[in-house]
Amino acid sequence: MAAIMSGGSLRAAAEQPSETSLAAADESLQDSPVTAEESPQEIVEVHSPIAAYLESLVEKFRGVREGAVADYIPELAKANPDWFGICVATTDGHVYQVGDARVPFTIQSISKPLTYGLALEDNGRQAVLEKIGVEPTGDAFNSISLAPETGCPLNPMINAGAIAATSLVAGYSQEDKLERLLGTYSLYAGRPLTIDEDVYASERDTGHRNRAIGHMLRNFGILEGDPELPLDLYFRQCSIELDCRDLSLIAATLANGGENPLTGERAISAKYVESVLSLMTTCGMYDSAGEWAYWVGLPAKSGVGGGVLAVLPGQLGIGVFSPPLDAKGNSVRGVLACQEMSRDFNLHFLRVARSSRSIVRAEYGLSSVSSKRVRSRAERAALDEVGARVRVFELQGDIGFSAMETLLQKMVTASDSIDHAVVDFKRVTLIDPSSARLLIDLVVRFGAANKTVLLVNARHQSRFLRTLEEELVTPESQAYYGTFQDLDPAIEYCENRLLEQHSGVPARAPEVELAEHALCHGLSAAEVAHLESLVEERSYVAGQSIVQKGQTAAEVFFVMSGEVSVMIDVARGLQKRLSTVSAGMAFGELALVERAVRSADVRADRAVRCLVLTADDFDELGKTQPQIQVALLRNLLSNLAQMVSRLNQEVATLSD
Repeated sequence: MAAIMSGGSLRAAAEQPSETSLAAADESLQDSPVTAEESPQEIVEVHSPIAAYLESLVEKFRGVREGAVADYIPELAKANPDWFGICVATTDGHVYQVGDARVPFTIQSISKPLTYGLALEDNGRQAVLEKIGVEPTGDAFNSISLAPETGCPLNPMINAGAIAATSLVAGYSQEDKLERLLGTYSLYAGRPLTIDEDVYASERDTGHRNRAIGHMLRNFGILEGDPELPLDLYFRQCSIELDCRDLSLIAATLANGGENPLTGERAISAKYVESVLSLMTTCGMYDSAGEWAYWVGLPAKSGVGGGVLAVLPGQLGIGVFSPPLDAKGNSVRGVLACQEMSRDFNLHFLRVARSSRSIVRAEYGLSSVSSKRVRSRAERAALDEVGARVRVFELQGDIGFSAMETLLQKMVTASDSIDHAVVDFKRVTLIDPSSARLLIDLVVRFGAANKTVLLVNARHQSRFLRTLEEELVTPESQAYYGTFQDLDPAIEYCENRLLEQHSGVPARAPEVELAEHALCHGLSAAEVAHLESLVEERSYVAGQSIVQKGQTAAEVFFVMSGEVSVMIDVARGLQKRLSTVSAGMAFGELALVERAVRSADVRADRAVRCLVLTADDFDELGKTQPQIQVALLRNLLSNLAQMVSRLNQEVATLSD
């Protein structure tokens, strides 16, 4: 299928449509003949372009050789420096993983914010603040940074503060405390986590500096009792084993206010999440926290096992794993990947777009919502059956990375069962350029799977359309998408394609006889002949006005050939289509009942031939041929009932 163009948008296709022109939308709907869809095609699965983007990051930075695997803990030195995985988990519960995302490693210092949150829950904020400060140090993670007056560690992200936080975990015994730590971490990850006993033994046997820190904390009264107990618990906490996917879900749980987006279980009270994220922002990346905040701008925590965890509050969590570390103890590739993602998709928390949760204002198929073209009963029944093969996505608000991910996920999920995706930008205020490229990537993926994406009301997003045109320049790629200036003609286009390809409904006759007209159903040949003696034949050329708003309603029009559109005035001197009727249908029927003034204009879209029955002749039928009048009214009411039922269904769908 070729691209469908409208009103001078981008490119125009070669032919006029086979069924209808959409003059009512003040634009022409143009369509090249269906070719690829006429023969069986191999089914191509549509994958999200977000995974492809993450794969490109792995490929881009896999060759980076700076940094070295941590060796001060002997077991960590065994890590493969080539391991590299990236995961992104959203607060909607979608996880994208690439590379070595399921290779296990130990959490190390990424445990610090989780344990600090647990200490806040077990003791309350004030009690914890009396033991641990919240000021960044600018020192290395294993520095002995204590407030000179009180001996308190300056923050919980350095080892001194982390050991103090571990000592505040509640429990009747060492085993109780360990169980509580493991249970809480498992809630964050959404699965049971365990300890790597080899790493624990290595940490325990070589952790002399941490022991010195522990005894100094005991000297100042920050630790109470034997310092070896919280130290041992700290060594075990750092040795908890997870993978990159777990990291992203831990981050997404923090982004989701403390509730795991996959399991729905709460890992931390919502009231403490902002405290944890605040300290991750100012202290989470050791003595490069300021540089991280400047270039990446996400609350984060790194670990010497090679993990990096980053949080975009309310939207997503990022996990990166790559063992080689820089001089400050942060994963070299992890930092590069996070910098790239933040720059590409404007993830910096000080410039993030408005909430993405309501990006899709409405989502529906064509069995629930229809165009303004009035369909025959057979066409309507067919569309009710196959209308789900089109999915409409009405968008709103700013579209940044997280908002775009929401849309892409919905489109990918629907892709197996649809032929066309309609994306309406009418209420979109901004599209981030990098996020727009993800949508363009998905357009190509849909096209490769023999599906089209129709973009509606995107003319005010000129940069997006320009990028689309620049990216999709080949004849093949131009067949992947179409643009429309209004949603209604886009829906009608899809209805026409569905009826052509799936319905088996015969093409509508270009001309009907009076006996075949919908309003004449049930009339005998003699009754049709009598009615025919009363009507006046009138013809109109394309574009000619037939009825004008404000005229006295004194006639009903039986459309015998051609088609007409009923129009109303809207803002800025424009008109909007209320309905389009064709051969075998009627307009102006309410004249038979109300005799009021016309409330809309009617114009011929194509050359039209009508038979016109005046209200006076209709009244006369009630005296001379009442059975004809009753049949006309019965058919009229049946058509109106069908219309009201459809409108009720559409209102219910669009109000969800």
